[in-house]
Amino acid sequence: MIRAVLVEDQTLVREGLRSLLALLPDVTVVGEGRDGEEGLAVIARERPDLVLLDLRMPRLDGLGVLRGLSGKSDAPPCLVLTTFDDDALVLDALRAGARGYLLKDVTLETLASAIRIVAGGGSLVQPALTERLSRALAPRENAFEAFEDSEPLTPRETEVLRLLSGGYSNREIGDALSLTEGTVKNHISKVLLKLGVRDRTRAVLKGLEKGLI
Repeated sequence: MIRAVLVEDQTLVREGLRSLLALLPDVTVVGEGRDGEEGLAVIARERPDLVLLDLRMPRLDGLGVLRGLSGKSDAPPCLVLTTFDDDALVLDALRAGARGYLLKDVTLETLASAIRIVAGGGSLVQPALTERLSRALAPRENAFEAFEDSEPLTPRETEVLRLLSGGYSNREIGDALSLTEGTVKNHISKVLLKLGVRDRTRAVLKGLEKGLI
């Protein structure tokens, strides 16, 4: 069972999410926060497997929550839910440690899939929004702390990066490309090294920035 915490200031949205998640057999809501400060307190108390996080909130916003969790070894992964009216804010959230983002008008099926991916250790950049993110990244050179590229990605590494952008797990990538899970891990390690980033989410963002996805 995936134990989730909702951090959302709009009561109707929060209640709607709780009702939708109640329909899923493998997800349970164990706590809610009406703003970032309440959210951090609930997260510390409940130690959930996943946080569904709004960005715009009073007192402490979603970025504040991400920064408050940053560096904690037991911090749960955060999936941002947004209206996407501020590209820069979403990018800042991903750079601050969010494991993915979704629009608030996604279907229950998409939401459920995203929750399972992120709670399982994956990351999710919603494919329908990658073009807009790419445009937002275009003028923001040097936004990433990265080493100089050692060499371009190989065609296989590029395929792996594209599947990472869809939120696929190592096993699913292996199945799609007829590779062992160990080989996929090696490819991902090389992708991270060549792009000069620390994790899968930043690799996807750097891939968008460089036009690889």
